[in-house]
Amino acid sequence: MASKPSNLSLRILSSLVLGPLILATVYIGSWEFAVIVALLALLGVDEWLRLVLPRPPAGWLRGLAGAGIVAVAVASLWGGAVAGLVVLAAATVLLDILLNLRLGAPGRMPAMGLPYLGLTVVALLHLRLHGWQAVAWLLLVVWATDIGGYIFGRWIGGPKLAPRLSPKKTWAGLIGGAVLAALVGAVAAALFGRGASPVLAGVLAVPLALISQAGDLAESAVKRRYGVKDSGQLIPGHGGVLDRIDGLLAAAPVFALFIAFLDVPFP
Repeated sequence: MASKPSNLSLRILSSLVLGPLILATVYIGSWEFAVIVALLALLGVDEWLRLVLPRPPAGWLRGLAGAGIVAVAVASLWGGAVAGLVVLAAATVLLDILLNLRLGAPGRMPAMGLPYLGLTVVALLHLRLHGWQAVAWLLLVVWATDIGGYIFGRWIGGPKLAPRLSPKKTWAGLIGGAVLAALVGAVAAALFGRGASPVLAGVLAVPLALISQAGDLAESAVKRRYGVKDSGQLIPGHGGVLDRIDGLLAAAPVFALFIAFLDVPFP
C-alpha cells in the first residue's frame, strides 16, 4: 500500500500552488485581488460560525454573514477604508441582533466573525490602493514568519511559547520567525525599488512578525476553547482557511494603520 504524503509535504505543495496564485492577483489589479480577498473571507467566516456554534449554521445565517463580507469588500473598493469600516460595524450589529433573536442569545462570539475577517478585508483593499508592493511585502513578511517559526521551532526546539494554547510552538520558533521576516522584509523592499529603506523595512517586519504570531496564538485559543484542532480541512496540510491566514488577520490591520499614518508609499 502506498504511504500517505506527510503533513510537511502537503504544506509545501499547498503553499507552492496558493502562494503564486495570490501574489499574481495582488499584482494584476484591485478588482481581481478584491475577489480573492472576499472569497477567502467568505470561507473564513463560514468556518468561524461552524467553530463557535454548537451545531452547523443555518442557511440564513451563512447567507447573512456572507452578504456582510461582500458588502464590506464592495464598500471598501468603491468608497475606501472609512466606508468599509462603517458597513462592517453596521453589518456586525445587525448580525448580532438577528443571531440573538433567532437562536436565543448564543452570545457575542458568532457575530465577532465579521470584524475578525472584515477588518482584514478593509485593510488589504486599502493597502492595495497604495500599490501591489505594499500588499506583496506584507504577505511575504507573514509567510516568512510562518516558515521561520516552523523551521526553527522544529530544528532548535527548546522551551514552549504557550503550551496551553499551542503545544508545538517554541520561543526559538518565535525568534526565528521574526529574524527571517526581517530578512525577507529588507530584501523585498530593496527589490521593489520604490525608495523604501531596506533597514526600515527589516525593522518594521519584526513587530509585524510578532503580531502575526500573536494572531496565530489567538486563533489557537479560540479553537482550544471550543475543542477543535483545525478550523477546517479545505487546504491540505494546513487545515482550514482560518488556520492559514490567522497571522495575516492580526498583522494586516496594524500594517494598514501604519501606512495610513505614514501617508507615504511603503515599501
